Amino acid sequence: MPLVTLALIALSGGVQAAQPPQAHTSDVTAAQGDAAGSTVSYLRELMDSHQLTELRTTYNGTYGASLLFQADKLTYFVALFHDKAFWRVIRTDSEKDADSIYRTFAAQTEKLAQVDIDALRLQAGKKYAEQMVALNEQRLSTLRQDAARRQQQAQQVAALQQQARQQAVSLSSDLRATSNQLTTVQQNIRQLEAQQDNPELILPTSAADVPADGAPVAGTASTPAAQSGDGVSH
Repeated sequence: MPLVTLALIALSGGVQAAQPPQAHTSDVTAAQGDAAGSTVSYLRELMDSHQLTELRTTYNGTYGASLLFQADKLTYFVALFHDKAFWRVIRTDSEKDADSIYRTFAAQTEKLAQVDIDALRLQAGKKYAEQMVALNEQRLSTLRQDAARRQQQAQQVAALQQQARQQAVSLSSDLRATSNQLTTVQQNIRQLEAQQDNPELILPTSAADVPADGAPVAGTASTPAAQSGDGVSH
C-alpha cells in the first residue's frame, strides 16, 4: 500500500483533530491533542532530533505550509499549520505527490488567511478612523474655543466702541459750550483792549445830572443870556 494512503489512513483513524476544525481555537487544541504514534507526533519527534530538512515553506498570515524531507528514508512530510502549531501532516515517499500536496496546502493557507488579513486591515482602518476622529474632535474643540474667544473680544470691542461714541457725543457738547465761553471771553477782552487803546478821556456821568427827559435841572442857567444877566446884577 502506498505511503500516502497509509499516512491519510493514520490521520483519519488515529488523528481526528487533523481534519479542518470549525474554529481557529479548536484548530490549535486539536493539533495539541494528537495521540501518540500519529503522523503529527512522529513529525515532531523527527524535528526535535533534527532529522528533517525544510525544502519549502509558505506563510499567509498566521497560517503556513511546509514541505519537509527525511533524507535517510527518502520520505516527504507536508504540514499545514496555524500559529506554528501543526494542523494537518501528510507523509509520502513520492516527490510528485509531496509537491502537489504542498501546493494544495499553500493555496489553502492563502484562503484561510484572507479572513484574518481582512480583519487586520479593517481593525487598522477602524483604529486609524478613531485616531482621526479624536484629532478632528480636538481640532473642532480648538476652533470652537477660538470662535468663542473671538466673539468675546468682538463684544468687548463693540462695548468700547459704544462707550467711545457716547464719550465723543459728550465731548462734542462740552466743546461747543467751551467754544461759546471762549468766544464770550474773547469779546470781553477785545472790548477792554479797545477801551485801553482809546486816547480819549471818557469820564463817567452821574445819573443825577442827566434827567431821563433831557430837561435842565431847576436852579441852573439854561441860556447864556440868563448867565450874563446874573453876572451884571448887583
